[in-house]
Amino acid sequence: MDISARPDAVSLDRPFAAVPELIAHWATYRPDHPALIQDQRSLSYAQLDARMSSIAAALQRDGLQPGDALAICAFNSIDYATVFLGALRAGVAVAPLAPSASAESLLTMLTDASPRLLFVDGPSAQHLEPVTAQLPCPTLRLDQTVANGLSAWLSDAKPEPEPEPVAIQPDWAFNIIYSSGTTGEPKGIVQSHAMRWAHVRRSAAYGYGENAATLISTPLYSNTTLVAFLPTLALGSTVVLMGKFDAGQYLRLAQQHRVTHTMLVPVQYQRIMARDDFDQYDLSHFRQKFCTSAPFNAALKAEVLARWPGGLVDTYGMTEGGGTCILAAHEHPDKLHTVGKPAEGHDIRVIDDEGNELPKGEIGEIVGHSPAMMTGYLNKPEKTAEAEWFDPSGKRFIRTGDVGRFDEQGFLTLLDRKKDMIISGGFNLYPSDLEAILREHPAIADVAVVGVPSTRWGETPVAFVVPAPGATDTPEALLDWFNGRVGKTQRLARLELTDELPRSAIGKVLKRELRDRYLAEHGTAA
Repeated sequence: MDISARPDAVSLDRPFAAVPELIAHWATYRPDHPALIQDQRSLSYAQLDARMSSIAAALQRDGLQPGDALAICAFNSIDYATVFLGALRAGVAVAPLAPSASAESLLTMLTDASPRLLFVDGPSAQHLEPVTAQLPCPTLRLDQTVANGLSAWLSDAKPEPEPEPVAIQPDWAFNIIYSSGTTGEPKGIVQSHAMRWAHVRRSAAYGYGENAATLISTPLYSNTTLVAFLPTLALGSTVVLMGKFDAGQYLRLAQQHRVTHTMLVPVQYQRIMARDDFDQYDLSHFRQKFCTSAPFNAALKAEVLARWPGGLVDTYGMTEGGGTCILAAHEHPDKLHTVGKPAEGHDIRVIDDEGNELPKGEIGEIVGHSPAMMTGYLNKPEKTAEAEWFDPSGKRFIRTGDVGRFDEQGFLTLLDRKKDMIISGGFNLYPSDLEAILREHPAIADVAVVGVPSTRWGETPVAFVVPAPGATDTPEALLDWFNGRVGKTQRLARLELTDELPRSAIGKVLKRELRDRYLAEHGTAA
């Protein structure tokens, strides 16, 4: 790849560029600029590039070749990032695994991905102890100082200082990200280098560059994080890593590092905005704030716009790819209830249960096609086929499993996950509609509505409510308030108070856990 020594000559119009090559460019052009910062440690672009090469050379020394995979199960750290990026330089795909998944689920993922090596941190090593004897590959610690740690591995057998060059191809696997790692059957989503290049090109419009700094507080095993982390480095900016999210620490880091970009999930925005000292921090350097992975309610978007400098971009899409909608909330304050319009080059449509395309205004399943689409689910051709829809011309789309509709201006409104839709007495109820009404009550801080079996209606809605601080309203009073405001078919069968809603590491409410909890305690509703 021909990359000039000038950053403005790094054209994003080329058909393809690999992320490791772009990092190498910045190591030449601005070697001393910080690439990664975490707590008191940092790596410049020159240091990051050298560490990536050392890791790639060590992998080659151990016999790993392009097309092989390695796995990482750990919390965010600079060493995690360097192993991930170094593997890519060797043409090795990375399977980043969630430490929050059960040891048994992690073993299933590892068996499926067939990695040649597994890198873990201390907490993950302990978490995996029940299945250690069954792990399908050798394990190495990311810790620098332990006996089988990263430093010892890199120095073992004196690897060559530079790896053998690898010409990364667009269709090679970049990473394997597992869905349903906490519940359900884990599915490995294979994403290509071409898909990641598409993300880099798309991100260039949002002000990344030499003076940018992105604060990362979501986990590196999540696609949510990678769509901000990777373009930041590919475009020569600085990544500030948080090992674990804390709203107060987030604000301190944002001010200290003059952060310009961030990716947060809605619950993180909620916790940051709820802090009494929010307005005391200087956040004037922010250019763009991003949100994805979970529904972002309109009232919270409006508050962020009013109190937090810089643009706000809500992105809707799936790890599987297949299409993205983008809402620049600062440009469309009258569309905060939507997830925006399809991104440039993305084809998003709505279909019915028979696979027929629906016109604007009608509700159906959302499907999408884009330059950034998964190759498929690893070792699961039947699951891949289930996730695909083809239009009459044969164009391939990915099914999202989400239900929504387009308005006349082409903005997409999400209703719910198709599997979360409640069919009560023959009527389709969308939990998001009921949740929006409940959030209007001042005593309610957070809420999730799920459908539970009903002998009378087939299914019926039940609400789990997190009370606002200081609220004293009883469940019965809140239930009466809600049911008095909706039609008979939308009424809740029950409302329960809870200290918090179960969430994944990227903020998605785990409704299956709520449904299972209800059934364990109450059984079938009336």
